[in-house]
Amino acid sequence: MKPALGIALSSLLVLALLSLALGDLVYSPAQFIDAALHKGDTARALIFWQIRLPRTLLAMVVGAGLGASGAALQGYLRNPLADPGIVGISATAGLGAVAALYFGLTAFAFWVLPAAAMGGAGLAALILFFLARREASITSVILGGVALSSLSVALTALMMNLSPNPWALSEIAYWLMGSVADRSFAELSFAAPLIGVGILVLAQTGKALNALTLGEETARSLGVSPARTGRLIVLGTLLSVGTGVAVAGSIGFVGLAAPHLLRPFLGEKPGALILPSAIVGALLLLGADMLARLLSGPGTPLYLGVTTALLGAPFFLFLVTQQRRG
Repeated sequence: MKPALGIALSSLLVLALLSLALGDLVYSPAQFIDAALHKGDTARALIFWQIRLPRTLLAMVVGAGLGASGAALQGYLRNPLADPGIVGISATAGLGAVAALYFGLTAFAFWVLPAAAMGGAGLAALILFFLARREASITSVILGGVALSSLSVALTALMMNLSPNPWALSEIAYWLMGSVADRSFAELSFAAPLIGVGILVLAQTGKALNALTLGEETARSLGVSPARTGRLIVLGTLLSVGTGVAVAGSIGFVGLAAPHLLRPFLGEKPGALILPSAIVGALLLLGADMLARLLSGPGTPLYLGVTTALLGAPFFLFLVTQQRRG
C-alpha cells in the first residue's frame, strides 16, 4: 500500500511542477525559481501566480473530490462501474449553472455561477436524502439518481434549445465542456474548503462500506446503518462533486477510473480506496488538463471535459468487457 501511495504522491508533485513550468511560455529552472519568488521578469511572475498556479491547484482539488466520490460510490452501490454522475448530483449542479447562464444572472457577480450550481446540487442532495431515509434500499438511491440525472439533462437541453441568442448558447456549451482555465484564487478559495470537507465526510464511511460488502443484512447485524451511510455519501458527494462542477463545469470519468487504477495495489476493500483515490483523481485531472493545454491550438482550446471523455470512454469500455469476462 505505502509504495503505491508514495509513487502516486511523487507523480502528483512532479506533474504539478511540470504544469507550472510548461505551456506557451516555458520556464527554465532559474526562471521558475525567480517567478515563484517574484524576482526577475514581472510578466513571468504574473503568469506563474495569477494563471498557472490557481489552474494547477484547482485541477488537483477538483480531481481529488471526483476520485474520492467515485471510490465511495462504487463501494456503497457495490458496482465497480459506478461514477459520481450516477446519483444525479453532477447533472443537477450543471443544470443550476446553465440556468444562471441562461437567465443572465452571472453578470451580477462571479459567485453567482458557483452558487447556482451548488443550489442545483443541493436540491438533488435533498431529494436523495429523502430517498435514503430510514432503511431504504441501495436500489432506490440508484434509481432516484438516474431519474434526477435524466431530468436534469433534459432540462439543460431544453434551455439550450430555447437559448435567446447564439452567444448565450455558446457560453452554455463551453461551460458544459468543462475547464479549469482562466480560474483565479477566488474560485480556488471557494472550492478547496468545501471539497476538503466533502472528502473527509466520505472518508468517515470507510468502515461502513467495508461492512456493506458482506451484504446489507450482515452490515446491520454489525451495527452499520446502510441508510445513514447513504446519507453521508450523498452529502460528501454533494460537497465534492457539486463544488467541482460549480467551478470547473462537467468533467467525467475521473471518479470511475481512479479507484480501478488502485485496486491491483490496495485490494477490493472500498474503505481503503477513498483517500488514495483522491490522490489519484488529482493526478488524473491534472494530467488531463496539462494534455488539453499542450494540445490546444492558437484560439482553439481543447476543453478539459472533452479530454477526460476521450480518454475515459475507451477505459470504460475496457472495464465493461472485463466485467463480462468476469
